[in-house]
Amino acid sequence: MTETVGDWLRLVHDLYPPAQAASWDAVGLQVGDPDWPVERVLVSLDVTTAVVDEAAAEPRTLLLAHHPLLFRPLARLTPDTAAGRVALRAAVAGVAVAAAHTNLDVTGDGAGTSDPVAELLGLTDVRPLTTELRDATMLKLVVFVPPEAVDAVLDAVSAAGAGEAGDYERCSFRVRGTGTFRPVGNASPYSGEHGRDNDVDEFRVEVQVPRSRAGAVVRALLAAHPYEEVAYDLFPTVTGAEVGFGRIGRLPAATRLADLAARIRDDLPAPQLRLAGDPDREIRTVAVVGGSGDSLVPAAIGAGADVLVTGDLKHHVVLDALELGLALVDAGHHATESAALPAWIERLSTAASARGLRARLLRSATRTSPWS
Repeated sequence: MTETVGDWLRLVHDLYPPAQAASWDAVGLQVGDPDWPVERVLVSLDVTTAVVDEAAAEPRTLLLAHHPLLFRPLARLTPDTAAGRVALRAAVAGVAVAAAHTNLDVTGDGAGTSDPVAELLGLTDVRPLTTELRDATMLKLVVFVPPEAVDAVLDAVSAAGAGEAGDYERCSFRVRGTGTFRPVGNASPYSGEHGRDNDVDEFRVEVQVPRSRAGAVVRALLAAHPYEEVAYDLFPTVTGAEVGFGRIGRLPAATRLADLAARIRDDLPAPQLRLAGDPDREIRTVAVVGGSGDSLVPAAIGAGADVLVTGDLKHHVVLDALELGLALVDAGHHATESAALPAWIERLSTAASARGLRARLLRSATRTSPWS
């Protein structure tokens, strides 16, 4: 059976739900068709012309990037803008492009973009720097079904992907009750009399539905349900899991700021590293934000961090942070995030094997850091 872009998107979205991406973000499929066949998945931090050309060197390649190619809608698909030029090149070459951005940043599976530095420094008691309730990966489907049709409806929605919980399938909750209605006009009711108030025996059936399967599940429900007008609802759910940007933890032993920065510079590696603060300051608590983290300076200060390790720090943000007692290490956007790619690829590979997906999964060999 041929694998498709859609098969790989479902895998990525189940691991890193689009609902957990920031509201301003653009994730998922950006170029291509979900029905395109896939024989190779090329993972990259960025989407550039050189990366697209690397992907196009072999047919049936899905380019899976961390940074989205398209952040904002394009008024036209022409080579007049950088994004338009690269997207047009990918489309002409038949290269599908997809992104997992902030939904990957906040993941708790160890493949997040803030995890490599936390692991490199051996931080303990690690937790997200920011935490919030987010929409979960699941929706709750509630539908009202006559008793004799419950099994058929459950079979249909389960086959479409609903009702799974770990190693359990066809999971549901049901409670019996009374449905009321009055058929009028051209209605042709499954039961009851036309033009009169009717009371019928029904079950309220509840099942969990992955967001990525919601459309397929609703189609299966409508096809299997005996009513001509099916009463159903899909409710978003909320998770209390600690989902958030960045990481914060404690060093195994206090160290000088200069020594901590040197370790990050050499071991990450981060050759363009910059340091702000007293080099001899004693550091115990470290906040880490992969990529661009200056917006989380207040969070790091509020969490009691001695230093924030991140990238893309702006001049006045650094001055203000120093005034408020926070040291800063700017290790660069590329260095702090590219270090997460091996763990991300490993996570994708494990999940793909479990689903029987056989496309070759590999890291792009193209260097995308703009700095030399």
